[in-house]
Amino acid sequence: MSRPQVIGSDNQRAYSSLMQGLQELDLRGNATPGTLYLMGDHAFPLAMNMQGQVLMAASLFGRGRMVVLGHERYLTTLPALVENTLTWLRGDGSENLLVGIHQSCKPVADNLDETIFHGQVVEGFRQDLGVGVYVVDAWSMAPDVKSLVEFLKAGGGLLIAGQAWSWAGQHPKENVLLAFPGNKVSSVAGIYFTEHFSEAKCLSVFPPIPCHWNPDPVNFKDDLAFLLEGVSEFELKNECSEIQVHGHLAFPISTFLAGAYYGRGRVICVTHEALFGQQDFVPLWHNALRWLDQGRKGVVGVHPSLTDLPSMYGPSGLSCLNTDFTNELSVFVCTAYCDKMAQEMQDFVMEGGGLLIGGHAWYWCYCYPALNLLTDFAGNRILSKMGLNVLGATVQQGVYEAPDPDKAFVDHYHFHHMVSRFAKHVINGETLTAKEEGFLTQLRRDCATYLLMEANESVSYRQVVSHLTDIVKKAGIPQVSVNCPVSSVKDRLLLTIGAELYKCLDPDTLLPYLIRDNPSMPVVQHHQLEINANTAGQKEWISTGLYLSPGMKTYISLPAQIVNNGWKVQIGCQVDGLDHLKELRRAPCVHKTFNITTPMMQVWNLWGGLLYLVAPSNTQAEGLIVTVERAVLVPYYKSGVTTLAEWAELRTSPAPWAELEFDNIILTIPSSIIRDMERPDEVAALWDDIMKAIADLAVVSPKFPRKERFVADVQISHGFMHAGYPIMMLSSVVHEVFDLERARTHGLWGYIHELGHNQQRGCWEFAPHTTECTCNLWSVYVHEEVLGINRAEAHPALQPKSRASRPGDYVKQGKDLKTWNTWVALETYLQLQEAFGWGAFKNVFAAYQDMADVPKDNNGKMNLYTKTFSMAVEKNLCAFFKAWGWPIEAATEKELSGLPLWSDHPMVLYK
Repeated sequence: MSRPQVIGSDNQRAYSSLMQGLQELDLRGNATPGTLYLMGDHAFPLAMNMQGQVLMAASLFGRGRMVVLGHERYLTTLPALVENTLTWLRGDGSENLLVGIHQSCKPVADNLDETIFHGQVVEGFRQDLGVGVYVVDAWSMAPDVKSLVEFLKAGGGLLIAGQAWSWAGQHPKENVLLAFPGNKVSSVAGIYFTEHFSEAKCLSVFPPIPCHWNPDPVNFKDDLAFLLEGVSEFELKNECSEIQVHGHLAFPISTFLAGAYYGRGRVICVTHEALFGQQDFVPLWHNALRWLDQGRKGVVGVHPSLTDLPSMYGPSGLSCLNTDFTNELSVFVCTAYCDKMAQEMQDFVMEGGGLLIGGHAWYWCYCYPALNLLTDFAGNRILSKMGLNVLGATVQQGVYEAPDPDKAFVDHYHFHHMVSRFAKHVINGETLTAKEEGFLTQLRRDCATYLLMEANESVSYRQVVSHLTDIVKKAGIPQVSVNCPVSSVKDRLLLTIGAELYKCLDPDTLLPYLIRDNPSMPVVQHHQLEINANTAGQKEWISTGLYLSPGMKTYISLPAQIVNNGWKVQIGCQVDGLDHLKELRRAPCVHKTFNITTPMMQVWNLWGGLLYLVAPSNTQAEGLIVTVERAVLVPYYKSGVTTLAEWAELRTSPAPWAELEFDNIILTIPSSIIRDMERPDEVAALWDDIMKAIADLAVVSPKFPRKERFVADVQISHGFMHAGYPIMMLSSVVHEVFDLERARTHGLWGYIHELGHNQQRGCWEFAPHTTECTCNLWSVYVHEEVLGINRAEAHPALQPKSRASRPGDYVKQGKDLKTWNTWVALETYLQLQEAFGWGAFKNVFAAYQDMADVPKDNNGKMNLYTKTFSMAVEKNLCAFFKAWGWPIEAATEKELSGLPLWSDHPMVLYK
């Protein structure tokens, strides 16, 4: 009885078949329908009321199909629906027209006389009935649970009808999800009867599958009380990952610990496997194993890699042994680092097994930054369907209080519920409670993470996407800018929802709701460019001179040599992440990268941006031709290539960002800055001299292996400028880069400071003392050697009066290295320079380039620096550095004792 699987978009075809010929479902009368919960990839709603409660649903399990109706009377009051249901449950191509009908549902048999089906009324289900479909109410399947699950798994069709609200009233102390008879079978397909009921109404049938399912939150008070018996706190001795709880039947225990129901089974996840063996966690694991076992007193299998656990878990009262995974176990304990049997484990839990799984993802994220944590991390391949995700964010070591089960439900944040509440707030104007408003920051983080699951085959995932899409179409997103900053939690949430949705839906559909002012710009068609790359140990951006406007799609034809070889396409050069800032003047992330995996790629970015190819490290390429289907020309100047006549035309190119590429540096700035610039060659001459001086002091090749980049942005991650590739600077200071007269009178201290940062090397850096110090050696050098500005005039902190006071004050305060930083530390180096000249520094930097096995600690590195500088100037500098509080060792003094002592050093004055 093999049945075709119905997943993803196929659910729509199944729904259409089940609702064929129906325009309404009249549920009025004296039948009060119960509501259903759905979970997993295959369960989808058939009928939903205006409150978003599911009253009927369908799903798959194994090769079989299932339909659940929210009241047993619908078996007779909705004959057309029942006939459609039997047809769908029978399966495509099946010729078996025999329907087994439990005697409690005998009226169904009478209604089949006018159909193609033949009903056989039975007292209970038997495998030898030979039926293709079985009809039963939700209370009468208890004796046949095992055989019904096997029937369904093998390809049978099962129609269950009933409600659990009346049963729950008669069994107030029972867990409906576990104990209600219907759930013992329906839950394996991800459909649960609940204690909730709905008003009976006449529901219209629309072509698309109902969405916006809004289930009532589940109270996991009893589960938490069971799990936390005798547990008051958790002491973390390892750095754990955060855990995201997104399933309807999942619940948090702490930021690193959560549980969930999945089918007939249960799962507990902890985000570091070391906690399995931590002695003070053992009482929790004893409780967890009993909770997962569900009273079966079965065997707990512990993965062989966790060798010590069976003896620790023995006092739980369950038999524990090291073994690989098998279906015969009651509970399996394993780490989250292997998913070879992910499907088998999911089926195991779905059919009633228990899973205790542990592992963190932060190190995985560090090792695989280009992969999708939600879809590629082994643990999430297992857990995502169960409503849990292990995240890359970390939970720090420390003591965490266990939650109070009586308060947990009141204080409980639930992702799906909050998505629904925020949607009603935005679309219908419903007021959020103070507690719900407090959840919006977490909702923002969860929305961004959840959408990365790309679980388009999951009904619950598509439901969330549908909610979020409606939110964006109703409210749009804040048009964040310098003149329209964003700081409120709600606006930041809308900004995140819009940007993340844009990544996983058809961009053309959403774009008008996201970008309100998107002026049309003239484009060039089939633009060809030649790519050359010669990278060493670092990746390199290769400018194309092209720009894509917000949401603009283009195809790129790429040479075969760079396909699947680590190359990327990047749109946007403003790469700083701003999510940590309280106020935003642009979106937190405005660039996008694509791995080059095919010779023809379509690329786009919501925020638009300059178009680059990114060459990986250790790559040589020459004369490669790339063709861009359509894009906007950029005002792009390249020294030695672009003539002044060509620049006169190029500077009017419509793109809002421009690039000037000189011998050793590339400047990316707003086009408005250069529209009237007639002589970029004069700017190039200044920056060529600056970069030659940078290389000269560093004693490196005058031609940089990778050109430095300055990129302007309306807002950056910190400060008004910071080092890196690229060096980021605020757009408000860009004009200083091109004002040649100002540069030679007022200097360019900050810009050279950042270039100096990029020349710092850990072997002669003593972080944190010199982090903001030695970079300034380049600032002083360039100002004096290139710009002709004396150090005393280059920066206010270097005026003689300021400098004169620092050594004395430092000595008076005890020569504590904790205060030896920035300007105080720079004075040490300036005293050396003024005594021995720049040549001494060049000799020192050159010497370090040939060194191996440099110490890692500051004490060792400072002694090495003392020896290196002493050798460079042929004088014993131990006394000088000791006067500055450096931890000079006796061995260093002995090694340098043969050199003349520098006895008249500047610090002699401060003894």
